[in-house]
Amino acid sequence: MSIFGSTASALPESAHSFAVTPDRLRRLAPGGKAALIAGVAAEFDGLATRHEVTTRLRLCHFLAQAAHETDGFRTLEEYGGPAYFARYDGRRDLGNTQAGDGARYHGRGVFQLTGRWNYRRFGSLLGIDLEGHPELAKRPDISLAIAFAYWRERGLNDAADADDVVRVTKLINGGRNGLAERTRLLAVAKGIWA
Repeated sequence: MSIFGSTASALPESAHSFAVTPDRLRRLAPGGKAALIAGVAAEFDGLATRHEVTTRLRLCHFLAQAAHETDGFRTLEEYGGPAYFARYDGRRDLGNTQAGDGARYHGRGVFQLTGRWNYRRFGSLLGIDLEGHPELAKRPDISLAIAFAYWRERGLNDAADADDVVRVTKLINGGRNGLAERTRLLAVAKGIWA
């Protein structure tokens, strides 16, 4: 049982071929950290059902993007340090209006939640004080819940249904950053969740 409810029997019996297990996540991202993979797998199926990520294309697109954004499930925190994160300071489009907001609200989680506004927004949606406690966004269960809320809010099921990796990438990342790797991961995911 987690803060998001039980995930036991989350998928209908006919959907077990779409189940997200640690073994399948390791096939997608062989270098992933065991604890991160286990944390994602533990919560995935229940959250996927609640957010209608229940088709092969939706699942594969979500997981390909997640694998890319987490460096192959190696991290739930953006790489860099204070000097690097300072590039986010003063970014009003991210809600970073106070000194140090860039470092405090740098990318964390499955889809690298970034900026004070996003921490406030998704914390509010989940009933968690992410703005006051941004480090919570790198907990696997919370991180995954944020990613699914983001997926739903941005209407990503439609882009996944169209099998449009460029559009999915743009909605996740804002551009085409890492498109070749995201496309490769999508092909791998399609081979796993067949």
